[in-house]
Amino acid sequence: MTEYDVAAIEAAVVDLRKQVSDLHSELTRYQLVIWTGGNVSGRVPGHDLFVIKPSGVSYDELAPENMVVCDLDGNVIPGTLGSDRSPSSDTAAHAYVYRHMPHVGGVVHTHSTYATAFAARNEPIPCTITGMSDEFGGEIPVGPFAIIGDDSIGRGIVETLSGHRSRAVLMANHGPFTIGKDAKDAVKAAVMCEDVARTTHIAMQLGDLVPIPQDKIDALFDRYQNVYGQKPQGGMA
Repeated sequence: MTEYDVAAIEAAVVDLRKQVSDLHSELTRYQLVIWTGGNVSGRVPGHDLFVIKPSGVSYDELAPENMVVCDLDGNVIPGTLGSDRSPSSDTAAHAYVYRHMPHVGGVVHTHSTYATAFAARNEPIPCTITGMSDEFGGEIPVGPFAIIGDDSIGRGIVETLSGHRSRAVLMANHGPFTIGKDAKDAVKAAVMCEDVARTTHIAMQLGDLVPIPQDKIDALFDRYQNVYGQKPQGGMA
């Protein structure tokens, strides 16, 4: 790779480095992670690259310059800022998602308590509150058990979420992964996933859940994705 290529890459990722670095503070703010666990990544617009958190680095030490730039095979781009650091242990999973879901611009992984509790039970989170209909368009599904180290987790994410409206998947016995139009959108999905998991868990202690009819879920999802807010752009699905 020539210096020109590296310079062009750095110019393309300068804003994304800061965004991805800053978004990790949202994971700690909403108590979705502990210690150095969890990660956020963002696709570089117009390039087959993404930016991801370095492995095993404390959240208070994260900065734009130590975010790692990888290609869509998960290889670190040499000569770029952060290339002296190992990327997140989940890099292969993120890379697989970006390769196979071109509409995805951000991926997040956490071990947030309530969502991970559902993952430990291999149990999807049922759609019983309107906010979940709005955000996920139905239940949050469970993906297959997979070992960290290769793209097995990524394959499970893609297989589970392809054709599904949910932007979150509970990887069995592991925890939630979320996708979004960009990194911020994926972080929002992670926050909302934990919120609905907590509410659903509490409701389950009180008795049987009351599901929302599918036609009402569809109407709520359509409104939230295409009408609610300022200049809505529609859902990912």
